[in-house]
Amino acid sequence: MTNTTEHTDNKVDLDKIKQAVTMILEAVGEDPTREGLEDTPKRVAKMYAEMFAGLHTDAREYFETVFHEGHDEVVLVKDIPFFSMCEHHLVPFYGKAHVAYIPQNGVVAGLSKLARTVDTVARRPQLQERITAEVATVLEEKLNPKGVYVLIEAEHMCMTMRGIKKPGAKTITTVAKGIFETDEVKRSEILSFIQMS
Repeated sequence: MTNTTEHTDNKVDLDKIKQAVTMILEAVGEDPTREGLEDTPKRVAKMYAEMFAGLHTDAREYFETVFHEGHDEVVLVKDIPFFSMCEHHLVPFYGKAHVAYIPQNGVVAGLSKLARTVDTVARRPQLQERITAEVATVLEEKLNPKGVYVLIEAEHMCMTMRGIKKPGAKTITTVAKGIFETDEVKRSEILSFIQMS
């Protein structure tokens, strides 16, 4: 098959990424034809297709099926590992997400859906603040809970390997919706759950 442009699911132009990576290697003074680099453009193209797969997926789809369990207390999935790419420098940032909600009318989702939501939203050129807000918004829209609380802690390679060069510095972002916005006791409760080892 002689397809001039290779696509993944017809949404990612792998050939265009390969050309761009070749140009970057040339621009920094490298020889893209040398042994160690000759397959690098292809590898980077496949990696980008995987890392940016969230651009082509709507996390709301994960909540088409919900359950009615009569549960009306906190549901928390914590320490969800994630990786994303800073949209300012296209270098990684990574960390853990903690996602909680309080069901309303007993409506709950499969626990894996919370982790899938974080993963999908993170797999785009992103900002940590936006990931936090988008995850909270998806849960609020699809589950209509009494409250949603999302806390994300991450290390940003744009602060570690360039610029200020402060490895180990963590950035924490939070979004509180519903009861978590107004009820300090509930907010303190969820924070204590997150901090538990």
